[in-house]
Amino acid sequence: MKRKMLQAYNACAIILLLCAISQSSVAQTNTIRGRVSGTQNEPLANVSVHEKGTTNGTLTKEDGSFTLSVKDTSVLIELSFLGYASQEVSAGSAPFLNIQLQSKANDLNSVVIIGYQSVRRKDLTGATGVVDMTAVNRVTSASVGESIQGLVPGVTVRNTGAPGTNAAVEIRGVSNFGNSNPLYVIDGMFADANVTVNPDDIASIQVLKDASAAAIYGSRAGNGVIIITTKRGREGPTRLNLSARYGVQQIPKRWNMMDAAQYLQTVKQQYQNSGLGLPGGLNNNTINTDWQDAIFRTGNSQDYYLSASGGAAAGNYFISGGYYKNTGVLIGNSFERASLRINTEAKKGRLTLGENLMLSTSYGANPGGGINAFYEVPQMLPVIAVQAENYKSIQYNPGGWGMGTTDIPTYANNYAAVNALDKIRNSFVKVLGNVYVEFKLTDWLIYRFSTGVEASFDHNREVRDTGIWRYTNQPAATSINENRSQFTNFLMEHTLNFNKTFGRHSLNGVFGFSRTQQRTEFTSGGRTGLQTVNGTLFTTIGSALGAPAAGGGTSLLWRAHGYLGRINYAYDDRYLLTLTGRIDQDSRFGPDYRTGYFPSVAAAWRINRESFFNVPVVSDLKLRASYGKLGFSDVLGSWDYLGVLNNNPRAIYGTGQTPAVGQYQAALVNEDLHWETRIQQNIGIDAGFWDNRLSLSLDAYNSKSKDVLVQLPIANYLGGVGSPSINAASIRNRGIEFTATYRSKSAPFHWDISGNITTIKNRILSVGNQNSGADYLEPANFLRSQVGHAIGEWYVIKTAGIFHSAAEVNAYTDKNGRLIQPDAKPGDVKYIDANGDGVINNDDRQFLGSPWPSVQAGLQFNAFYKNFTLNLQWVGVFGNKLYNDVRRVLDSYQLTNFRKDIDPWSENNSGGTDPRLAVSTGSDPAIAANNMAQTDRWLEKGTYLRLRNIELAYNVSKGFLSRAGLSNARIYISGQNLFTITSYKGLDPDVQGNGILQRGFDNGNWPASRFYTAGITCEF
Repeated sequence: MKRKMLQAYNACAIILLLCAISQSSVAQTNTIRGRVSGTQNEPLANVSVHEKGTTNGTLTKEDGSFTLSVKDTSVLIELSFLGYASQEVSAGSAPFLNIQLQSKANDLNSVVIIGYQSVRRKDLTGATGVVDMTAVNRVTSASVGESIQGLVPGVTVRNTGAPGTNAAVEIRGVSNFGNSNPLYVIDGMFADANVTVNPDDIASIQVLKDASAAAIYGSRAGNGVIIITTKRGREGPTRLNLSARYGVQQIPKRWNMMDAAQYLQTVKQQYQNSGLGLPGGLNNNTINTDWQDAIFRTGNSQDYYLSASGGAAAGNYFISGGYYKNTGVLIGNSFERASLRINTEAKKGRLTLGENLMLSTSYGANPGGGINAFYEVPQMLPVIAVQAENYKSIQYNPGGWGMGTTDIPTYANNYAAVNALDKIRNSFVKVLGNVYVEFKLTDWLIYRFSTGVEASFDHNREVRDTGIWRYTNQPAATSINENRSQFTNFLMEHTLNFNKTFGRHSLNGVFGFSRTQQRTEFTSGGRTGLQTVNGTLFTTIGSALGAPAAGGGTSLLWRAHGYLGRINYAYDDRYLLTLTGRIDQDSRFGPDYRTGYFPSVAAAWRINRESFFNVPVVSDLKLRASYGKLGFSDVLGSWDYLGVLNNNPRAIYGTGQTPAVGQYQAALVNEDLHWETRIQQNIGIDAGFWDNRLSLSLDAYNSKSKDVLVQLPIANYLGGVGSPSINAASIRNRGIEFTATYRSKSAPFHWDISGNITTIKNRILSVGNQNSGADYLEPANFLRSQVGHAIGEWYVIKTAGIFHSAAEVNAYTDKNGRLIQPDAKPGDVKYIDANGDGVINNDDRQFLGSPWPSVQAGLQFNAFYKNFTLNLQWVGVFGNKLYNDVRRVLDSYQLTNFRKDIDPWSENNSGGTDPRLAVSTGSDPAIAANNMAQTDRWLEKGTYLRLRNIELAYNVSKGFLSRAGLSNARIYISGQNLFTITSYKGLDPDVQGNGILQRGFDNGNWPASRFYTAGITCEF
């Protein structure tokens, strides 16, 4: 009996074991099938599909289909694809999964970083711009700022073609007279996003534009904030990504200058008109130099990038390396950068440990001497050779560099000589990173500690060889000068993040403490008298023979700490409220003014969530409003509130005539320096139609800057010890921002288009007491920053063409019959006597335009057909005026080459539109009057529309990819800055200017280059 029972038991056990094995076998072979499509129902190839928490995954095929074997059909499946929001779906028992991914730009549930926390896009209450990273990656650029031009409303970007030079970025105008740069936050670290940072490492960019969005950064957020998040690894198998591109670059436009024969004919006429003999060197000329050919060249850029990423539930990693090199279109100018990034994160229970680390080394080269080739080259005479033996007879010119002489007069600089004789080399080593620890105290409360550093080790080296490069140039001693500096920026932060839901109520936010310190130390050394032995120039300080010079010190040292907080409240996903505040203390202010308070409030109403709202075509409708106060402290030096003594003076006293050391106060000091503040209001509306196929956003803003620092003149009887900075000025910026995006649904061809428009109206409200009741700043006699006007408006004498006859000259009289321009002759410029006093002078100046555009715009168009994609990016600037200082020098006709298209008045050309040709002498004062700088002769419209980028790409077919062992691959060709529609006569209307007060002043602005690029990206 027992044996039978045992046999029955064994049989049951075997049956159960076989059932278990069978079930296990079935679980191991469960197959999930499906298809993944995009927002227009188009199939998406190479989408990552993997089982959550494992490395089990696959990629979708060309038709969007996939097959994935899992152990259990109850698992979660994660899908991710570049440019689309990641999605989780439950496999369940469905025989086939149809999954549609949403574009990140269109996904209201996508996460947006807003400073110390992230929120859903639909929960934003402030003015936050989200950059389309796909558009960013299509542009050849060395820096972050350069790549976002035209992509975000309210953000003004002015580029330059100089290798290794940062773009100028401004958010909603300019609010002070000293610094308009926004604050950059890279992975939570306050850092400068300059050319030492590799744009290929960036995953997302958010722009905080109003007080509600930026107040969490308090005293440093007055110019807006740009938050940069770098790439991280995701759960799933290891991904290897490789990209490479090579491009050639050119100057899109050149000056249309005369050749030697045309120049000689024109200059002979000029001297003949003035009754002067032609300088001897201009007779029997056989030289014909195209100086633009000699100095400009075809440049190139190379950009290579390799990354590895992956992860699991317990952690992730991202490692990348990049190399970028740009050989500029101007001889002697280049830049290159190598970078390494390591981002990792590990999780264990409630604890998360992570780090973000970037290492980069950069190298730049350019000629010294402070010479601007784009200013000098068009002036240089074609009858002068670049270099020749006969020029060695010029004193201090052993290299035989061509330049002006008494017989061939010009003071233009030979840039080729500058490049050979004065070489500057810069190297930068940068470390940027942070380490963070997160501990999940409860399901809704997380503590985070983060500490980071930005350190830059910079080396500048300048070698000056023997020689000169300009007529009457005083020879500089041969020399070697080196400067080494170390910049450190430390940040330490403690934060508590919370996120709690109570029924229909949702509450989240952050509270924290932040402390930062910045320091710059430098050491410099140099020596004159370089040695040349057997034709070799020795360029070390030790080998030079002259007197050594050394210096050093701490040029920057300040500390700040702040207490920060933000609360986001939502009721039923309809009513949203955000309260933000920060209290900062900064060592750069006097002891009584170091503390600043920066609060803000914002609210939003999602109307489409209301029960009474039933409009099927409207998928989203939200009203927003915000009010707040920001500060700004980065316009200050470290010790501006302290007095400075000059201990260098010496005086001779007593019968022994012994030198005695003295001291005096070098400048008056304002001990009451305090915060510049920005009071900002913003009203906005966001709307989506037809399931967000069409999305619109409109913002109106008003920003008033108070207590802006400005230098006020002091009485001369105080000893001329400088003008102290006072918190006395006020500036207002107002404007409207509009964005629209439309996505088609047609297949197989589909497309989308997105555009943005920005208006910025800048007005000065106060500049303090500028003596004698003056209410303006005037750094140059052709522009003025005056109350009631924009910063740096053009303040010039208006012209009315030229006098075409003596009768016109004699008929131009005042009310008393006196000639207004008694020295004028036919062919001279006619000026408007604005004040009616019968005299042309500076009192006749008037405001005749602004360097600030009234409208700026960006447009992006994407088209998709099967494996092909086409992208167009446009930027436009409208309504501003530029001062063309290069044109002013050329059209003065004095000691310079001439434009080919000049049309000077003469007796035989009485209809000429340009002034008469003549040499400026004391006997003909009208020639000097024709060339006055403070006139509108040199003002031109700065409006332009530019094809910023065009790219045609092909996504390689799945069949080829499988044979090549690739997951996906994309090849493309692109053209950048291919053409610009503008009436501006300079090389480029995208002018950076000469500081804030001289915006729009083109004194040889380096034009943006035209690029032709080919590249490939692929994933293994």
